[in-house]
Amino acid sequence: MNQKNNACQQKLMITRDTMEVIQGKWRIPIILALTFGNKRFGEIQRDIVDISPKMLSQELKALEENKIITRTLYDSMPVTVEYSLTPLGKSMKKMMDEILNWGTTFRKEIVGK
Repeated sequence: MNQKNNACQQKLMITRDTMEVIQGKWRIPIILALTFGNKRFGEIQRDIVDISPKMLSQELKALEENKIITRTLYDSMPVTVEYSLTPLGKSMKKMMDEILNWGTTFRKEIVGK
């Protein structure tokens, strides 16, 4: 196998790894919501109006497992849980900005809004 083919395969593998973390309808919106600061479950759900509590819970767990977000429990009555981006999650800022820029262009070109 030549060097070009190896480089291609390595980039494809890295891209698959990335897509495993951010794939789906809800993960990027969750990450984007948390770029505005730490939030509780209900705050995230208010930001992302169409997501069900069950789906939000599943996606938060997956993002936590992938070290994109962290879940902090506060010893209060009732117990408060807050979600925030980890340093790894914050490192996605440039990618999130590019997704937003592309989405703006897409909306203008295709959707007309």
